[in-house]
Amino acid sequence: MGEQAVALAKAVNYDSAGTVEFVAGQDKSFYFLEMNTRLQVEHPVTELVTGVDLVEQMIRVAAGEKLALSQKDIALTGWAVESRVYAEDPFRNFLPSIGRLVKYRPPEESKTDGVTVRNDTGVYEGGEISIYYDPMIAKLVTHAPSRAAAIEAQSHALDAFYVDGIRHNIPFLSALMNHPRWRSGNLSTGFIAEEFPKGFGPRTPDGEVAGRMAAVAAAIDHILGERKRQISGQMNGRAVSRERRRSVWLDRDELVLDVAREGNKISVRFADANGALGHSHALVSDWKPGEGVWHGTLDGQTLAIQVRPVPNGFKLSYQGYEVTSQVFTEAEAASARLMPVVSKADTGKKVLCPMPGLVVSIAVNEGQEVKAGETLAVVEAMKMQNVLRAERDGTVKKIHATPGATLAVDALILEFA
Repeated sequence: MGEQAVALAKAVNYDSAGTVEFVAGQDKSFYFLEMNTRLQVEHPVTELVTGVDLVEQMIRVAAGEKLALSQKDIALTGWAVESRVYAEDPFRNFLPSIGRLVKYRPPEESKTDGVTVRNDTGVYEGGEISIYYDPMIAKLVTHAPSRAAAIEAQSHALDAFYVDGIRHNIPFLSALMNHPRWRSGNLSTGFIAEEFPKGFGPRTPDGEVAGRMAAVAAAIDHILGERKRQISGQMNGRAVSRERRRSVWLDRDELVLDVAREGNKISVRFADANGALGHSHALVSDWKPGEGVWHGTLDGQTLAIQVRPVPNGFKLSYQGYEVTSQVFTEAEAASARLMPVVSKADTGKKVLCPMPGLVVSIAVNEGQEVKAGETLAVVEAMKMQNVLRAERDGTVKKIHATPGATLAVDALILEFA
């Protein structure tokens, strides 16, 4: 029917929705063709595998030029992967996150050894992600001769993508790039539901990943220690010798190792359960205190691990894992093991705002009895409305928010008796 419509079309009318109406033939039959006239978000993938700048071609056609390309002129080369970096919190079921981009340091765009890293963005460091617009921060695209190489480049680029001030979906994207099923290409539209049935949550690294993160943590701590020993005004004759044995905590998981500088590299040797040291791992990096990403090699393998200072340690982000790292001497570790584990406060009777947003409505009153499943409030952010419902039967004790109020994440909306 499409060919007949085009062949018989005598007039074309466009409405505001982009629909094309063909008036064809003497019988006045109508044929409708729905047109999507916008450039798709995924167009960089097409551009990288074809080498054709789609935006340039659209501008030329819009200016009245005849399209100079035909289908036979288009050749597909290599593989491209695109990640949409969004201001969404993957640990809160991808709810929007708003605020100021305190730090925005995307990976460097490059084309090296047949691998391309491209970052299309419209934000900047110091800019604000508001509640009114789409939460996209950037489109990160990698291109390489093979699918595996494009995925590996994407994984590394995501690990090097440093954003602070808001929550974002980089941890999920990074975890996805390293998922065995994703890498194997065994995909379907049910992939996320099947692989993350309870949603995406914080994960504890283990095995080789934990070893890499612990080694980098020890190297960073060693560099910080070297810097402290260069502070001027220290007492003469009070030379401080640094203990080589360290206990690295990734949250509460402990790895014991030996660390020392050897020329331009830092050597790390892990201890087994009996304290015996294994073979040496070499870390080479020009990382300096204050930099947000540790770039370097571990036994020749290129790594990028994000580093954020926290009290008495730093938070590391790598391949979708986010852990607080602390590096102790043996004496410090012995004391740390005696410290009680702080548990989260019980918020079972409180309704907290799940995302930064605008309170659209409060559906209950103080003193009102509600049943499980009833609507309590509606919060809106980035063109999305989130309906908050009662998880159990109860009585509303106090309402702390009003319609029209702008709330931060975890702000108290109401509480039950």
